[in-house]
Amino acid sequence: MTASHWTDVADQDTVLFVPVGSYEQHGPHLPLDTDTRVAAAVAASTGGLVVHPLAYGSSGEHEDFPGTISIGEHALGALLVEFGRSACRWARRLVFVNGHGGNVAALAGAVRLLRYEGRDVAWFACAPPGGDAHAGRTETSLLLAIAPETVDLARAEPGNTRPLAALLPALREGRLRELSPSGVLGDPAGATAEEGRALLGAMATGLRAALAAWEPDDGRLA
Repeated sequence: MTASHWTDVADQDTVLFVPVGSYEQHGPHLPLDTDTRVAAAVAASTGGLVVHPLAYGSSGEHEDFPGTISIGEHALGALLVEFGRSACRWARRLVFVNGHGGNVAALAGAVRLLRYEGRDVAWFACAPPGGDAHAGRTETSLLLAIAPETVDLARAEPGNTRPLAALLPALREGRLRELSPSGVLGDPAGATAEEGRALLGAMATGLRAALAAWEPDDGRLA
């Protein structure tokens, strides 16, 4: 649900969900705001109060590709802290729902500080188990379920299919385009909306279970 007026959330025991995404290349076939769309869909699955997404993230590894806009780890971290400080003046609890792996360092630091300051804040990762790394079958299936009009399967092509763990050193050095000229890490072949709905459902179930347990010892809900 969303709120249009301040009176919609006045005098309520509000738990606020904040999708956190990115604006970065997702191969030749997926939209630049893929991560934001996924985070927003998972947040909406709670049925709770969801605000407009924070749509720009830390995406330095994608900056060799046109279309990518990254605000970096430090700017994102500062934004998350100030957002949390303001929102927690009226929300009892706040959950950042993250759709982009590059945001993790900023989220972890910001949530740690907010919790140290006494605010009931946590973050959740939209990461289906067994998913491929970037713009492959996993994200293509998710977008076919969430926003099929944004997917151009005629332009989909396989990228670097090596395991993410083997690619991480080069990714941390910002060498994504060397690893995959198309920007894809994985293979979109076989992606379906049905699979996307199942992946989205699994993430939604995981978030609801984490909310019920509410054990953000290090700030992350798992």
